[in-house]
Amino acid sequence: MRALIIGGGIAGPVLAVALKKVGIDATVFERGTRDDDRRGAWITFQANGMDALRAIGLAAPVEALGYPVDDISFVNGKGRPLGRMPMAARRADGQTSVMMPRADLYRVLADQAALHGVEVEYGKELVETEYSAAGVVARFADGSTAEGDFLVGADGIHSRVRRAIDPEAAPPRYVPVLNIGGYIPGFAVDAPEREFVMQFGTRCFFAWMKTPDGGAVWFANPPMKEEPARGVLSGMSDSQWRSWLRELMRGDAGPSERIIDAAPAPLTGWATYDMPVVKHWHDGKGRMVLVGDAAHATSPAAGQGAAMSLEDAVILAQCLRDLPDTSQAFATYESLRRERVERIVENGRRSSADKAAGPVARVLRDLMLPLIFKKAARDGGESMMWLQGHHIDFDDRIVAAGAGARQTA
Repeated sequence: MRALIIGGGIAGPVLAVALKKVGIDATVFERGTRDDDRRGAWITFQANGMDALRAIGLAAPVEALGYPVDDISFVNGKGRPLGRMPMAARRADGQTSVMMPRADLYRVLADQAALHGVEVEYGKELVETEYSAAGVVARFADGSTAEGDFLVGADGIHSRVRRAIDPEAAPPRYVPVLNIGGYIPGFAVDAPEREFVMQFGTRCFFAWMKTPDGGAVWFANPPMKEEPARGVLSGMSDSQWRSWLRELMRGDAGPSERIIDAAPAPLTGWATYDMPVVKHWHDGKGRMVLVGDAAHATSPAAGQGAAMSLEDAVILAQCLRDLPDTSQAFATYESLRRERVERIVENGRRSSADKAAGPVARVLRDLMLPLIFKKAARDGGESMMWLQGHHIDFDDRIVAAGAGARQTA
């Protein structure tokens, strides 16, 4: 069999490696170039994402990136502590979450795919799909085509494959906070080792973490109630972003003003979106299926976008290995994944809403959060085990059971 994978970001290369392990050839088609500067400066790579990589032998090079994070602490705009909790559930295998440059993650995953013999074609923007007698044909903007037994949409939140599967699919939902951040070398911030400090500021959510090499990672979520028109954010200058961030953080305790001043230029932010429910993950014919953000994008507040994509990739490969045809494999994969990922998307939506709270909601939030964090601290992260404790054993067999499905050792 041959798979066509549309999208060479996070899920695409990993899925191609996983498919090779189960005897399916795969080619990845990426619309950008190998050296594109991908949007999103840093990423919190959660423990369950590393678990998915470990299931197919790809964890080691990714673990070498970035900095482990044990805890997150929260303060309000006045600097009053609201609580502290583990960044990830205390897994039996000791796996922690890791802060890493997004560009480095893309690079390492692409390198690993190449080492495993995966072909990646760049400059391939999908414009159309059609069924053929043997499977499915992908047509690209440069006039070229490719044919495979099935096609996987790993092409992100604005997925063309999703629209091919369901032309009536709902569009992404705007999340009313923006994202901006980065890394500052040689910059000292007051924070405990391996702890991310997150501030529910008076007007803006702001976070920082010191790194072992003497630098700092930071991000902010400026609130913006209405979705910005195309070109508005990219049209803002570095000085405009800095002025706006300073205004939003004025009067709040903490190092935000120093961070804004020291952050390398140019500063630029971007809008955030999620996909609360995608009705159709596959075409019902066993020819096309979605993974990652194309099927269930979550806001960055959940910190789970990359991890969910990698779980998808590994479990889809298991389904294709263990079930007799692609139609059953795709249906079973969706059955195994949908409830979990939609719960995570909703969790991210609620977290984003807390970041954009108004004056009354801020007071209620600051009263409730210490209680929530105390409970999380008492249980050692057990309440989050469903999230970051998710484990995949690649040797487990996938069994379809009527409308449901299960994994069995």
